Amino acid sequence: MKKIEHIGIAVKSLEKSNDLYEKLLGTPSYKEEEVVSEGVKTSFFKTGPNKIELLEATKEDSPIAKFIAKKGEGIHHIAFEVEDIVAEIARLKAEGFIVLNDEPKKGADNKLVAFVHPKTTNGVLLELCQEIG
Repeated sequence: MKKIEHIGIAVKSLEKSNDLYEKLLGTPSYKEEEVVSEGVKTSFFKTGPNKIELLEATKEDSPIAKFIAKKGEGIHHIAFEVEDIVAEIARLKAEGFIVLNDEPKKGADNKLVAFVHPKTTNGVLLELCQEIG
């Protein structure tokens, strides 16, 4: 794993949270995007080398809607940038981690993504990210 790529934060309202984080970080969101397959709308902020991804559910049965119903708004995941996501999935499985995706899928911000189950990572959902292209 190369570095922390971003921290994902589940929010009820992207509009309200965009206002909040713009004030907090002193910079506007640089990108909003919907990932229909995941039932989520995202907004990205960058401050220095760090990125924050806000995630709002677009469907009641989406992972973000379920997360907010169970735990409320807050940190949803930590994403790590990887060089070869397929090799990283295989490596983590060989080490005994539960990877939720056998194959990477298209995520937001021009990334291939896969998730590692929090049961095997001290309660933290991890996302693997590889730049597409």
